[in-house]
Amino acid sequence: MNERRQARFRELIQSRLAEIEREDALGEAGQATVELDQQAVGRLSRMDALQSQAMAKAQAARRQIERTRLTAALARMAEDEYGYCEDCGEPIAAARLELDPATTRCIGCASG
Repeated sequence: MNERRQARFRELIQSRLAEIEREDALGEAGQATVELDQQAVGRLSRMDALQSQAMAKAQAARRQIERTRLTAALARMAEDEYGYCEDCGEPIAAARLELDPATTRCIGCASG
């Protein structure tokens, strides 16, 4: 992979990492502990709040997984292994990397 293309993917990865950080900041309030205050919040409202909290925590977990994948992609770039399939060693198509810059497998190996 040439330097220009690798710089493009590095920029894409860093942009996605920054987006994840912004989403984390927005999602923190949704993960807060739901207080048990029957006077202020009814039973159904509290159930809704608990469900919203669970969804916010699940979204945070998905963002953490994506952050880990993107950070690993940056590490592969530093080792000059980025853009090559971890199974067969062949180059991964640029269009596939555009869709998911953290992918580690070519379409042939990914589809089985």
